[in-house]
Amino acid sequence: MAVGASSVTVPPDPGREPGSAHEEEGGEARGSRTAAWTTGLALLPLGLLAAAAWLGRYVRPSADEWCFLPVVRDEGISGLVGRFYFTDNGRVGNGLLVGLYAKFPVAGHQWYGLVSGALVLGLLWALTAALLRRAGQRVPRGVPLLVAAMITAVFLFATPNTYKTFYWPAASVSHTLAPVLACAAAVPLLRSRGRRGRIAALVVVVLAGVFMGTLSEEASVVALVVLCGVVLFAGRLFTERARAFARGWCLAGMAGVAAGTLLLVTSPGSRNRRERFGAETTSMLAPESLIASLRGYVRILETVLTTWQYAGAVAAGVLLGLLASRRPGPRGRRVLLPCRPLLLTGLGAAAFLVSGYLCTVITYPVFGPRVVTAARTWNDYLLLYVLLLVAAGAFLGRALRLRGAATGAVTGLAAALCAVTVLGLAAPLYELGHDMRVRAQKWDRQDRWLRERAAEGARVLPYTPVSVSGMLEPFSANGTRIWPAQCVADYYRLDRVTRGTRLP
Repeated sequence: MAVGASSVTVPPDPGREPGSAHEEEGGEARGSRTAAWTTGLALLPLGLLAAAAWLGRYVRPSADEWCFLPVVRDEGISGLVGRFYFTDNGRVGNGLLVGLYAKFPVAGHQWYGLVSGALVLGLLWALTAALLRRAGQRVPRGVPLLVAAMITAVFLFATPNTYKTFYWPAASVSHTLAPVLACAAAVPLLRSRGRRGRIAALVVVVLAGVFMGTLSEEASVVALVVLCGVVLFAGRLFTERARAFARGWCLAGMAGVAAGTLLLVTSPGSRNRRERFGAETTSMLAPESLIASLRGYVRILETVLTTWQYAGAVAAGVLLGLLASRRPGPRGRRVLLPCRPLLLTGLGAAAFLVSGYLCTVITYPVFGPRVVTAARTWNDYLLLYVLLLVAAGAFLGRALRLRGAATGAVTGLAAALCAVTVLGLAAPLYELGHDMRVRAQKWDRQDRWLRERAAEGARVLPYTPVSVSGMLEPFSANGTRIWPAQCVADYYRLDRVTRGTRLP
């Protein structure tokens, strides 16, 4: 994403001396106009995010959350963390985040989209600003917000199943928030100054690594691949004065991830999960599993690479490259080597392809051929893909700017593509909002009826499945899939629920 070359020198107008008041006023005026229109353009993805958050009021519990809610109600957040570690999957970090929203049953689900969306946007905004500053680049005021907003919108809403990516909290904390939190661990490093700052950066990355290891196996794999790449190629990325610390920071992060992953995989819950899905007897490194994973990953790439809305990330990057310029300052303080676009893009592409395949390998024993349709598990490496597209766009914009091309026309085209992308993401979001509203009305009606009958002393009641976006419900697949019927019964304090054929 960083662009690291000096800006083009524009000759002064005839009759004006360099540095004159007229030139300074003209530069300030151009900067103000650019800040104004980039901020205005950022309102489009921000508006999309606001609309998506507003639709969050139609989210209701489903799938795994039927099982989480009774545990948190009866045993608290610590009870859910303990259940995750000893019984379910070993993900204690995941259990903590799930418990934070499950503590507020339905309201927690309704507010989750707003809170998580704001968190993702804020962290990516901070990361963009810190990365530009560390790379010695300055941009008009609205550009970092525009870039972060476009990354957030494309990442959250360009996936095949937006509900499971953004609205389903149980999936979001594992596969949507996790990679963003991993990226945010780099912010203290990028902003560090002096010995205390470096120590703080090391502490943060170790703690973040441990937490990541207990939150998401896939996000941990992506983090390990990226950090390993930085260690191997630090000599081509950083100046000599910064190289040793950059490698040390990456190794500290890798150690933290390894410690967290070890805590997860040795837990009783992780062992139970592997036995439940038959993963104990199926080696993910077996040749047939590796080949099947590769086939599945190729199909996933076909879907991702043909999703045109990701072009909005490239357009945001082009705007960044066109509008960035070298921040004045002593060269001796730089930590990054001069920009090498082909090398950086190639390394980023390799990290995306390798981490994506490895994520498919570790999920295949659990999902099998369904890994191709389990789009929520792609998000752990799709954030890296979106960041790569932004970086490639920034390098393209920088190259055009340095060659003195007609940047005005390119700027207009890139801004238009950003706008078209947002519109392209808005249409399916509107349709999803309608489906969520219909489901919420049915869910609320059945919820009131079940609570009333339970309060009257009923012990067995019928439940009619009410699903949205392929979410699992009791008695789905024409009644052949019972799970999570017993969790629904526990939620309403019943002995059991039977299959209902019509809503009350």
